Amino acid sequence: MAGHSQFKNIMHRKGAQDAKRAKQFAKVIREITVATREGMPDPAMNPRLRAAISAAREVNMPKDTVERAIKKASGAGGGDDYTEVRYEGYGPAGVAVIVEGLTDNRNRTASDVRAAFSKHGGSLGETNSVSFMFTRLGVITYPLDAASEDDLIETGLEAGAENVETVDGVHEVTCPVESFFAVRDALETRFGEPASAKLDWRPSNTVELDEDRARSVFKLIDTLEDHDDVQAVYANFDVPDDVAEKLSA
Repeated sequence: MAGHSQFKNIMHRKGAQDAKRAKQFAKVIREITVATREGMPDPAMNPRLRAAISAAREVNMPKDTVERAIKKASGAGGGDDYTEVRYEGYGPAGVAVIVEGLTDNRNRTASDVRAAFSKHGGSLGETNSVSFMFTRLGVITYPLDAASEDDLIETGLEAGAENVETVDGVHEVTCPVESFFAVRDALETRFGEPASAKLDWRPSNTVELDEDRARSVFKLIDTLEDHDDVQAVYANFDVPDDVAEKLSA
């Protein structure tokens, strides 16, 4: 599937950097806050909250921090109110970019995102200006030793998954957005907690970048990802492994 190498490139590039734990925690806490207020404070009754707690584990957030965030979000009048936002535009070299965020001030976030695109040689577009070049889907991954591909296929397809394959050293199960929670829960019941479970934007095709263009695109993505209101950034670029190694050196 197009886009796998792009995600591998990003992981490779980020691997040489220290994790920004405080910023990661803040972003996860926002998602926990929204998930709790949208549903119930009990993860067993709130699929989105279960997904947020899973994301918290991925960044090694302490359990008591998660519990405090849920308690604060479920309290009367406690904490900030966040709105889900999505921005779309083009970065350097015509790379399509989708930015998802949670904000308590739409005007501030829109202005900051627009400025980031402009500063780094891109332009912010209208909603749906680039999303048609991506597929929105659920992605659940398991370590190779957690289950066989055949067993994942059997359980996943029965619950509504579309595809199971081994990618970059993990089993990856993909499914339509509307089946995400059902598929994840069915897999978790049989094989235990997945390594990751999230909604993703996967590009239908990619733009291959040379070193200079890749450096420019990475600067834009780093700026966007560093913003407190931004939860995730997706783009349809591909970088050859030798270029990725140069940039991560």
